[in-house]
Amino acid sequence: MTEPPAAEPSAQLTESEIARVRRRSRAAIIAGQVLAGIGMGSTLSAGALLITQVSGSETLSGMAATMATIGAAVAAVPLAALATRRGRAPALATGAAIAAFGAVVGLVAAIVGLTPLLLVGIVLLGVGTAVNLQARFAATDLSEPGRRGRDLSIVVWSTTVGAVLGPNLIGPGDAVGQAIGLPPLAGAYLFTITAQLIAAAVYLLGLRPDPLRLATRIGLERPASPEAAPRTADTGGIATGMIATSLSHATMVSVMAMTPVHLVHHGASLELVGFTISLHVLGMYALSPLWGVLADRLGREATIAIGQVLLLGALLLLAVGSESELWVAVGLFTIGVGWSAASVAGSTLISESVDVLGRARIQGRADLLMSSAGALGGAAAGLVLAQLGYGGLALAATALVAIVLVTLVARTVRRKVVA
Repeated sequence: MTEPPAAEPSAQLTESEIARVRRRSRAAIIAGQVLAGIGMGSTLSAGALLITQVSGSETLSGMAATMATIGAAVAAVPLAALATRRGRAPALATGAAIAAFGAVVGLVAAIVGLTPLLLVGIVLLGVGTAVNLQARFAATDLSEPGRRGRDLSIVVWSTTVGAVLGPNLIGPGDAVGQAIGLPPLAGAYLFTITAQLIAAAVYLLGLRPDPLRLATRIGLERPASPEAAPRTADTGGIATGMIATSLSHATMVSVMAMTPVHLVHHGASLELVGFTISLHVLGMYALSPLWGVLADRLGREATIAIGQVLLLGALLLLAVGSESELWVAVGLFTIGVGWSAASVAGSTLISESVDVLGRARIQGRADLLMSSAGALGGAAAGLVLAQLGYGGLALAATALVAIVLVTLVARTVRRKVVA
């Protein structure tokens, strides 16, 4: 049996005190996400350019996203295990500190001009993405069932700040770096080091008492409390949530990763490519609170289904309108919106389906599966694009959507049979 995190002090907390801890935890998690997102956004955005500069080869530029994804996947389970043993605060702070150390490694690699060392630094930076994923679950540790989707979605939405501001810090970071004698583009790593270390401090100081440890205690002592996780796991809910989040992520990553290549090959300007990707990121995060509300009101499965319909419509639009820059931009934005719906509702379903003792462990596996699916989707997308073109890639991705829809139907049928 998985050992629960060490119990918080045994003094009984009133509902008002639990509500205060809930608000404090949510604020700390959001602040940490904003800080880490700003740092990650600036560094990973500059990563591809820095790899090209250090290695002298444009063919290695795509390794930045790949290495960061590997870092997120590798760190998912260990960070979840740490959360299970010690609580959310040590796990999130440790991940942020590792990401900061990755920025230090990347900075040194840029100075000495070692490409392998730079790749190692980016892998360590990717641990920050694992923190990002775990934080959305941390937001639900003390949530009431009627607000679990909204609480999770607010943390996802806060990622928008870093996603928007981070890339815009490449220029200022470069200016600061060159002013103190760093190589071009390396200055962005200074922002990441600072932001991640502050984020680690925010987690350690703000998550007191620790929300996961407190939630475990509530679940064991007061299983009827609205904040308590179930004592036994809903394996069907866990499986459905994992399938929805991982395959929706694979769908999104595979198409998104190849869109810049497709647009450039068709003569689009770099400005248009950047605008299209910005629209996509906006779709991924800006509407997250809406999906959180719908997940709480309509149900997790219904909101996942809405996300799949949006993904399917976007993929068909891209397949038909692959030669139109306008339709590609609209389609990619819609894919971001569909991913957001499926991710928020699927993560909420996982969070409410895990038992009180296995909460962080199962969530870590979900994050590992999600990151791995994204990495595989991105890797396979290049091969599919070469063979079938961009429209063919979009059509091929509909198979992933179909699997999620079949899973939802099967879960609905099983629940009706049991009822």
